Amino acid sequence: MTRYTLPAALALALGFGLPAMASDDERIPEATRAAITEKLTAEGYELRKVEMEDGRYEAYATKDGKRFEIYLDRDLNITRTESK
Repeated sequence: MTRYTLPAALALALGFGLPAMASDDERIPEATRAAITEKLTAEGYELRKVEMEDGRYEAYATKDGKRFEIYLDRDLNITRTESK
C-alpha cells in the first residue's frame, strides 16, 4: 500500500497545480473582445480565439482557408501577423 502512496501524492499535486498555472492569463473585458472581433471581421478574418499575452492581445483567426495569429497592442492596432 505504501508503494502507491508517493505516486498518488505526486499525481494529486500536479493535478492541483496545473489549473492554477493555466489561469495566469489576464481576463479580457467583453467590450474589448467585441471590438477586436469587429475590427478583424471588417478585415476579412473569422475570429476563433483571443488571449492576452505579454501585455498584448493575441488573436487566432482564419482567412481564405489559412490560419493566422494576429497580435494587437492595447489600442487595438495590429502590430504583427503570422500565417500558420
